[in-house]
Amino acid sequence: MKDFTDNAIVISLNDDISEIKDLADSLNYNIVNSFIQHRENPDVNSYIGSGKVDEINKFIENSEKKINLIIVDGELKPSQWFNLEKKFNIDVYDRIRLILAIFEKRAEKREARLQVKLAQLQYERPFVRELIHRARSGEHPGFMAGGEYQVDDYYETIKKQMKKIKEELENIRNQREVRRRHRHTGGFYLVSLAGYTNAGKSSILNLLSHENVYVENKLFSTLSTTTRKINSKHVPILLTDTVGFIKDLPAYIIDAFHSTLEEIEVADVVVLIADVSEKKEIIVDKLKVSINELIEIGVTSPIIITLNKTDLISNEDLNERLDYINNQGLTENKKIIAVSAKNQKNIEKLLDLIYELLPQLVKFKIKLPLNEETQSFISWIYEKAHVLEISYDEFVIIHIESNIGLKEKIISRCRDLKGQLSFD
Repeated sequence: MKDFTDNAIVISLNDDISEIKDLADSLNYNIVNSFIQHRENPDVNSYIGSGKVDEINKFIENSEKKINLIIVDGELKPSQWFNLEKKFNIDVYDRIRLILAIFEKRAEKREARLQVKLAQLQYERPFVRELIHRARSGEHPGFMAGGEYQVDDYYETIKKQMKKIKEELENIRNQREVRRRHRHTGGFYLVSLAGYTNAGKSSILNLLSHENVYVENKLFSTLSTTTRKINSKHVPILLTDTVGFIKDLPAYIIDAFHSTLEEIEVADVVVLIADVSEKKEIIVDKLKVSINELIEIGVTSPIIITLNKTDLISNEDLNERLDYINNQGLTENKKIIAVSAKNQKNIEKLLDLIYELLPQLVKFKIKLPLNEETQSFISWIYEKAHVLEISYDEFVIIHIESNIGLKEKIISRCRDLKGQLSFD
């Protein structure tokens, strides 16, 4: 049985609260009740009307379970947040703050922690300004930072911290760029797994790489990038699992993760994964969010839409979803394949499709003198490229298939060893 740590209630302006409940579940919050107020626009003062506020307060007073958190399925303005916390006397999280709390919990690597902290500081700035305004008006400064403190000093601290973190992230970004250049010149292709959070990216990474990256069935179980080497048809590929997408993220959060998302931008092929077991309308909505994010990031490489979890639906339902997705125009200029990470269905076909879409490989021959020094070079070629044929006589003649960048490196090394291109 699931071990929840705290109880929470959800406030929403529409009936679909499945995603916000999943987000709360990722932080082990037990949702004991939800309050829906159907309205086109949030109330300017308290997001929901005063009558709904009174209804919620009455529920909290009479609840047998202590309510630790109120979650608003939307984005609160600072004044709305302040008014709600003041009326409920309980911490209030909007959707963005809840996501940032999950990010903070999931961040393990230094880069991820810095990115999350930067996003949190960006989020806090307008709220701290509101606290400054309220404090100067004689009101209690609120709950966000634990009660009484000098909010004006804290605001200055935020600005200094943000500047420092941005500089650190820029250094990490530069180091990452150097590593990527080395990988490309070393003959590696870069393939990124992208998609809506909890679509099964880590499971597919495990299957393609024959590794055992930890997989958890929760939103944002992967926050830092994870890269593994795979060998497809003797072509070395670096496969990277990236942070999942989610709808309606503010631009500053996406910008905070820019250095991580660059792994998708520079990929030779992007594998865009979606959960095909969900309702067809939800699949399309999540694919649209993901494709828009890829466009915003600047992806121009081939995209393979990979519909995962086919083991959870019938063939009839799968075909219906495929037709619906195609009719929405989402597959234009993209490949599409349905797979099951759980049953390993079509995983090899996915690998073949990745290989097919990699930048054009070139074939060439080199001729090398036969000695000890060339033997180590030949071993290196076998590791980095696809050796189609090799023959030993007075010379060693090697028929190679590789990308353009690696070809130039091989030819340069070949000449250093007194070898040459062969046109036999």
